[in-house]
Amino acid sequence: MRRHRSRGRRCPGLSGQSRQSHRLPSSLGAELLDALPEHSLLIHDEAYANFAPPEDRHPDGSTDPRVIRLRTFSKEYGLAGLRIGYAIAARGTIAALDALRLLYGVSRPAQAAALASLGADDFVRDVVARIAEGRADYERLGRELAIPTFPSTTNFVLFDFGSRERAECVVVGLLERGIHVRKPSAPPLDGCVRISVGNASERRLLETSLRSVVAVL
Repeated sequence: MRRHRSRGRRCPGLSGQSRQSHRLPSSLGAELLDALPEHSLLIHDEAYANFAPPEDRHPDGSTDPRVIRLRTFSKEYGLAGLRIGYAIAARGTIAALDALRLLYGVSRPAQAAALASLGADDFVRDVVARIAEGRADYERLGRELAIPTFPSTTNFVLFDFGSRERAECVVVGLLERGIHVRKPSAPPLDGCVRISVGNASERRLLETSLRSVVAVL
């Protein structure tokens, strides 16, 4: 992330008004599949699937050849630096994709780490549980500071500061305190800041820092 400079700009104050978040119905996948044009594919991005409640997850036994589900080892498995993931699809679909696959796309160390991680169910459950605790900490912090947060089943929480100017001030203020966060650049989320869930000590630092930043907005 590049370092931003506020150039002495005064940030407008915060508002406690929240944007509304809508949860997609679980039947949406089936409806999209029914409306899918012939010879088309429905691709699910399931990078955060293991963070979602069980009732919201797609069954692992996918049989429709038009459906491809993409997963990654970058989140709960902690292998982001290896840049490796996988697809879940019907056997015939996988065979067709394999015929088009580029050679040497994944290194041997990445493959070995990914295969070993597939058996680390206890580790994954522990990571997901710890991140859920962290999300709850962030949501509590948002309530205490009158900063709306969006419901999350991921490894981050989206804080709504109400405007692009306020969000930029928060990004700068946290960066000056050694904390890197992300801000969406396009409306309607350009007034928000995305903060990843860290460990307990990182969350304490984030809380202290965010309180001091918000105090001068």
